[in-house]
This record gives sequence, structure tokens and C-alpha cells, in this order.
Amino acid sequence: MIPRGVLETVLYAGDLLAAKAFYEDVMGFETFSEEAGRHVFFRCGEQMLLVFDPGATTNPSPSSPLPVPPHGATGAGHVCFRASASEIAEWRDRLSARGVEIEADFEWPHGGRSIYFRDPAGNSLEFAEPRIWGLE
Repeated sequence: MIPRGVLETVLYAGDLLAAKAFYEDVMGFETFSEEAGRHVFFRCGEQMLLVFDPGATTNPSPSSPLPVPPHGATGAGHVCFRASASEIAEWRDRLSARGVEIEADFEWPHGGRSIYFRDPAGNSLEFAEPRIWGLE
């Protein structure tokens, strides 16, 4: 038995207001839920992108009745969003128009394009064609 896929991806950001503005305004995500000073959650297709304040999540949530264990990370994380070649070109234009620097834009040796950029917390974000992993 193996997992069917990834349900949640987590990034960490000390400034949740800046993260929320970026993921709503630049990435176009809708906020699914949030707890001020602790986290903001976004739906991303059939998955969830969770952004936690790393200082707050090292302790249990005082307002949650759920027994979610403390967790956290420091430093920049990475997430890659799936996109077609034409969508990557559109994302490049959208990001550039919003003042987001593209750090890298290249074709992988075995096929497929990726672009890399950062969110306000310094997390490395990527759009890539699934074929870089032999998918689709």
C-alpha cells in the first residue's frame, strides 16, 4: 500500500499578512481559513497549501480543540506547482507584471520547463511541467 498523493503542502512565513497578500493577489488563491498570528490556509486545486508562522506553531494552538502536535521549520522551503508550457509562459508574464523576480527559467535536460521565484518569506516557488518527473 502507498499513499495516493499529497493532500497538504506546508510553507512557513513570519509575516502572515504579507504571505496572505502574496498568495491571494499574486497567485490568485482564495483563503480557505486563517487564525491571525498562527496560519493561513489556501485551496490549490485538489490540494491545500498551508502557511504557518513558524514561531506560533511550535506550540499547540490555544484555540483549537484538535490535538494537532506542535511543528515548525526555519529557513526557506520549496514548493513546485504543476503547469503546462503555455501556463508557465502566462505565469511568467503575471509574476513579472506584479514585480516578482524570476530567478530561473530553463528547460530540463530530459524535457519540461521550470520557472523559479520567491514569496515574501523567501520560500522558493516553482512552476513546472509534470513531464520533468515523467508524469502526464
